[in-house]
Amino acid sequence: MPQGRDSLEFNRREAMLLSVTAGLGMTSARAAHAADDGMTASHQAPGNCTTPRSAIAGTQYGKFRGFVDGGVLTFKGIPYGQTTAGENRWLPAKPPSPWKDEYPALVYGANCPQILHPWTAAEQTFLQEWDDGWQGEEMLKLNIWTPSLTGKRAVMFYIHGGGYSFGSSYELAAHEGAQMARHHDVVQVSVNHRLNILGFLDLAEIGGAAYEDSANVGMTDLVAALKWVRENIANFGGDPDRVMIYGQSGGGSKVTTLMGMPAAAGLFHCGAAQSGGGGNIPSREQQREVARVMMKDLGLASNDLASLQKMEWSKLFAAGNAAVAKINPPLRGPFGPFAPGPPRVGWSPCVDGRNITLRSFFDAAPEISKNVPMLIGSVSEEGNQMSSRPTEEEWRANLSKAYGEQKASALIDVLKKSYPKKAIHTLSYMCSGVSGLNSLLIRNNVVKMARLKHELKDAPAYAYYFSWQTPMLDGIPGAWHTADLQFCFDNTKRCEQGTGNTPEAQALARRMATAWANFARTGNPSQPGLQWQPTDPENNQTMIFDTECRMGEDPEGEARKILLT
Repeated sequence: MPQGRDSLEFNRREAMLLSVTAGLGMTSARAAHAADDGMTASHQAPGNCTTPRSAIAGTQYGKFRGFVDGGVLTFKGIPYGQTTAGENRWLPAKPPSPWKDEYPALVYGANCPQILHPWTAAEQTFLQEWDDGWQGEEMLKLNIWTPSLTGKRAVMFYIHGGGYSFGSSYELAAHEGAQMARHHDVVQVSVNHRLNILGFLDLAEIGGAAYEDSANVGMTDLVAALKWVRENIANFGGDPDRVMIYGQSGGGSKVTTLMGMPAAAGLFHCGAAQSGGGGNIPSREQQREVARVMMKDLGLASNDLASLQKMEWSKLFAAGNAAVAKINPPLRGPFGPFAPGPPRVGWSPCVDGRNITLRSFFDAAPEISKNVPMLIGSVSEEGNQMSSRPTEEEWRANLSKAYGEQKASALIDVLKKSYPKKAIHTLSYMCSGVSGLNSLLIRNNVVKMARLKHELKDAPAYAYYFSWQTPMLDGIPGAWHTADLQFCFDNTKRCEQGTGNTPEAQALARRMATAWANFARTGNPSQPGLQWQPTDPENNQTMIFDTECRMGEDPEGEARKILLT
């Protein structure tokens, strides 16, 4: 069972959503040792991997040399900004410096410095196939997969999860974009950007006017990447007027934040928030207090920016986390970025009145993106943690402590009635009663965000619920947090440790990936034989992705509403 929330000890996957609103006290980072390992370098299409002269694309900064694998042109580690180290720390991304020679876009770039994955359960790692990669402050890089360098295809711009503190564009095997280019005729893009203290520390009081954007540079990096796409993606066969942004977990929160950022308006044309979005982010004044406390604890003068720019990342991160822990009250009971009440400070965007003017999809849907269609959804076992194996008595005790005995009994009765064949372990992953990811709370957030979008009375919201149960590990894992990515990227073979790559999994992946690609192309995810209706607050129409895909009304409605009473 998850332990030690009051002492701010989290495992990395739990923190994907929780770090939206809470500073996370973590141990110092370990050095990373490898880039593309055997998992991320694998190939899943017949044919040779080649590096022909035809795999060279021009941009306004210079030429990129990629490779071809199974008919897909692949470009990895493309810089959309300069290094963020040293004097560039906490400054807005600077455009790349032009070059003359061909740039070898052959391997993934560095990930933002972060705490690496703790191996808490072999089963979890087996299912998700982690790749921590390597780290460095020259991390403003993106990756592109395309069927051709000519044409005008829809562009699918994926933003990784990990809250605002962790993660990378290639941390999961599911993120690999070749299948989308190969089978769905789109240009697939993924991106790295600044995270944690490097992306969300307000230094305006310390560094002056040049650092007015420092509190949100992790988000303005994404705006810079989208501007790079607008200016250059045509050279990779993409259409800059058909760009879909989408992300899972913390990536979904980044999507909803971008939808409220004036600087991002017009850079994308539809968006998807998967198991995330709508965070209760703090004010600028709250975030500034972190820097004040941190400088005092470090024994630095209030204007000693130079020392911060030279400081080793792990020391900086530890000092920032200590400041966050001092400011935030202790955490008690189930919580998350969707919880009402005063927001918590930490490594997340803040409402600075400049780059971010509202808590997008928490207080309201932003008017500036009212014409942008949305996909909003979640999975059935968001709280899966394979190290957690409660008995029914332990599960009941946890629920009773969190919600009271009456609600606990009601939740258990409803879930056991709805899923009589699911193991208690699996049912507990839907609502555990302990701090962490909670399927029913996330389901409530999906309904809330869809309602806020509907109230704008403009572009539609399409809701989904992914409930396909893996056959792996006796079916106990269910549909865990991130499981939908293996399908919407059409990667069941690459991710066969999670999917089994069964015929049922392959068929579902083709349907989901087709829906996502159609949404990128047209703003409507429907396909022949699977018409997807927009949702509304009265009926909560939802596409249910399972062995048999179908429209339904308010999945888990009875159970989720228990948490609202």
